Amino acid sequence: MLLDIRDLWVHYGKAEAVRGISMGIPEGAIVTLLGANGAGKTTMLRTVSGLKRPTSGEIWFDGERIDRMAASDIVKRGMAHVPEGRQVVGGLTVADNLRLGVYALRRRNESWIRGRIAAVCELFPQLRERLNEAAGNLSGGQQQMLAIARALMIEPKLLVLDEPSLGLAPALVAEIFRLIDRLRANGIAILLSEQNAQMTLAIADRAYVIETGSIALQGRGRELLGRPEIAERYLGIGADSAAAERGSEGRHARLVRGLADIFDE
Repeated sequence: MLLDIRDLWVHYGKAEAVRGISMGIPEGAIVTLLGANGAGKTTMLRTVSGLKRPTSGEIWFDGERIDRMAASDIVKRGMAHVPEGRQVVGGLTVADNLRLGVYALRRRNESWIRGRIAAVCELFPQLRERLNEAAGNLSGGQQQMLAIARALMIEPKLLVLDEPSLGLAPALVAEIFRLIDRLRANGIAILLSEQNAQMTLAIADRAYVIETGSIALQGRGRELLGRPEIAERYLGIGADSAAAERGSEGRHARLVRGLADIFDE
């Protein structure tokens, strides 16, 4: 198991944000956290990447315990975090934003850094064309791509993504999720928190539904996508009982089939 979380508890003062969560991420897998705002998803991600200290429990990454390490030391071990809201530095160029991604790896030479910029731009050709432009001039979708590209600069074993589709147009959302699917194919494990339940469940190897800091439900992504109670709560789709009675394909079934087509499965 690449990431192993054991009975994790996290508090803000006396408030319990994460309550006894245990879960794991195998190498090269996509694991998603699904839940309402305030359920504890972002706290989980921040704690995993060292930005928040747990109250108790253990986090193991690639065979090493990391829950008391500094975030910069966790980055050096191959974990990269893309926070909600992109957080690119608008006044710096695209190239300099990418260089920030390897700041913790201080011994890397300039030739290696240029090679990494060229490599991530293979995934994001739009960025290659704008390396010398200010990041603040990019569109919202391009800034999200830059934030992910910046994280990929360290050649991570695990990529932690917090709401990567937030505020993006539907066409860009699909593009971001196809990219996430390709990253998994390249062997990168991904821990994903995302409000877009349709897309995230369609590509997740495993999904955890978080409610008030605890795991309420878990299973394979496609299995949860096919469950009517998940569709009603997170997708806004009813049980389609009338359509089922007529023997026709309901809206939920059409959605599941359509998402499968997007990701060639």
